[in-house]
Amino acid sequence: MVPAVNTLIHALARLPGLGRRSAERAALALMRKPELILDPLLVALHDARETVCCCPTCGGFTSKEVVPCRLCSDSLRDATLLCVVEEPADIIQIEKTGGYTGCYHALMGKLSPSRQTGVSELRLQALITRIGQGTVKEVILALSTDMEGDITSGYICEMLKPYPVRVTRLAFGLPADSGIGYSDPLTLKRALKGRQDV
Repeated sequence: MVPAVNTLIHALARLPGLGRRSAERAALALMRKPELILDPLLVALHDARETVCCCPTCGGFTSKEVVPCRLCSDSLRDATLLCVVEEPADIIQIEKTGGYTGCYHALMGKLSPSRQTGVSELRLQALITRIGQGTVKEVILALSTDMEGDITSGYICEMLKPYPVRVTRLAFGLPADSGIGYSDPLTLKRALKGRQDV
């Protein structure tokens, strides 16, 4: 294979959700009609690189001209609620629901010995600084329910014990429009534990 195409495949394979085969198909599709796909992609990537950054307050994506981001600048948002997420993309997902009006804090990952992500790699000190300002009354942990997410949540709970804030975690349960037969044992166990009065 041409070295430049091989380099492109390796670069694409580093994206989440793309394995080697998917990256190879994507690279070959880009090279097949460069003027239709590759050239506009190059322009979009350059534009994103030059104009997008992470908000210094919440860690979410914003334009370099709008700092802090529009969510952090919105005076109608509830500053007493702080939703802690792993990545900026999680903020986008929660905003799509239209059901949350508080503020956000993206950690930029989760504690993971296998990926060599420790306390210093996450935005934990920035979280403490925000809590220390005294405005936040409740911290909502919206982290993954895997082992690394659980470890990170536990660490944050311990870290926040000296502060007068309520720490909650998203409810666990069955997905909408799904049956028990499609759920894994851990999800079912958590759904049973977190049952509510009707």
